[in-house]
Amino acid sequence: MPEVRPKKYLGQHFLNDKRIALRIVDSLTAVDCHYILEIGPGMGVLTGTLFQRFGDRFFAIEVDGESVDYLKRTLPGLNIIEGDFLELDVEGTFNGNLAIIGNLPYNISSQIFFRIIENRNGVKEVVAMVQREVAQRIAEKPGSRTYGILSVLLQAFYDIEYLFTVSEGCFTPPPKVKSAVIRLRRNGVAELGCGYNLFERVVKAAFNQRRKTLRNSIRAAFNGVEIADRFGTKRAEQLSVADFVELTLEIQMLMG
Repeated sequence: MPEVRPKKYLGQHFLNDKRIALRIVDSLTAVDCHYILEIGPGMGVLTGTLFQRFGDRFFAIEVDGESVDYLKRTLPGLNIIEGDFLELDVEGTFNGNLAIIGNLPYNISSQIFFRIIENRNGVKEVVAMVQREVAQRIAEKPGSRTYGILSVLLQAFYDIEYLFTVSEGCFTPPPKVKSAVIRLRRNGVAELGCGYNLFERVVKAAFNQRRKTLRNSIRAAFNGVEIADRFGTKRAEQLSVADFVELTLEIQMLMG
């Protein structure tokens, strides 16, 4: 059957290697998870194994109507949601701990991870295949030029593992870049010790002007707030999650 995808999902490359598909599924532990959700199943290369393994606990969400019809025909009884994950009421749909898995569309993978952060109290595990550079960025440690906004925000609440690289030939159509599979598992952090909204704002302000010292980037973003030398002389990529929490608390105090 021909695949017809809406324009906003043209960044997705569909996996055609069953060996890699099984390896991805096997990477999901789903420990203490009441539900498993696959994002963007497409033609279902992961879906059949997931449905067989998890049964009624397993759901799939797909925006493309033709793919939904195909999955309904080939996997009778599958719990499938026709819609966009970015618009899904995750907490209202899944009343319990959730594991997420999927070959994420390249062009919206960052948006998906921001939605996962928003739903961090319910999303306990994520196994995702993304562009290799995105996977490296998410798993990166402080001090690297690839360490950035998603690195900090995700690492604040998840333990992250870069699992393996996937070559271009494993996809239809073949992408121009390599892909990688990463696993996120919820850590024990319930609250950061500072307000999350301000924390996110500080992290974004710091990395949006990453060539500047933090004194300059924070001053520009927070109406002239002057932070101390401890962080002020550094650049964003030099700060750990704990450092960003301390910086947020300092800014919170300075702002009154």
